[in-house]
Amino acid sequence: MFTGIIESISTVVSLKNEGSNLNISCKSEITNELKIDQSLSHNGVCLTVVKIEDDIYTVTAIKETLEKSNLGGLKIGDKVNLERSMKLGDRLDGHIVQGHVDQKAKCINIVEENGSWMFTFEYKPSDNITVEKGSVCVNGVSLTVVNSKDYSFSVAIIPYTYNNTNFHTFEVGTTVNIEFDIIGKYIGKMALMDF
Repeated sequence: MFTGIIESISTVVSLKNEGSNLNISCKSEITNELKIDQSLSHNGVCLTVVKIEDDIYTVTAIKETLEKSNLGGLKIGDKVNLERSMKLGDRLDGHIVQGHVDQKAKCINIVEENGSWMFTFEYKPSDNITVEKGSVCVNGVSLTVVNSKDYSFSVAIIPYTYNNTNFHTFEVGTTVNIEFDIIGKYIGKMALMDF
């Protein structure tokens, strides 16, 4: 369980295929605080730490994860948003995030607004929805939806978030990971059920 509040940005230093899996090694300022078998969110994807060597740690992404997320498109040098799982009793500063990406989306517009940025994302038609002023997780970042439409939405980014996540690397055409609000997903599923 995560909150969507990014702790650190890691840098991809190695990518190794092993069958249909991808071993992703990253350098991070929090590596010395990690442990083997720990859950760690990478651009919103919950992955398990499998190896630690000095300031580099390794996680493994399986085929389904690579297909549903942007991790399959990582390159050496890419910046990845990191968040460790919640501690029981901590404040929930973002929203409830599972680290289970629902689908990818594409950045279709970026507007600088004199001290903030408006990013617009478009995703393929699915059962997933956003609602105005609801929560959404983009590359692991807990955000508030503005301009909710069918299969697209925008988010407003403050300078702190822009500078301390990988949002500052986004361009029009950048592929991101989206996790829709878990409460909304349950309500949507219940609405389709025949009681």
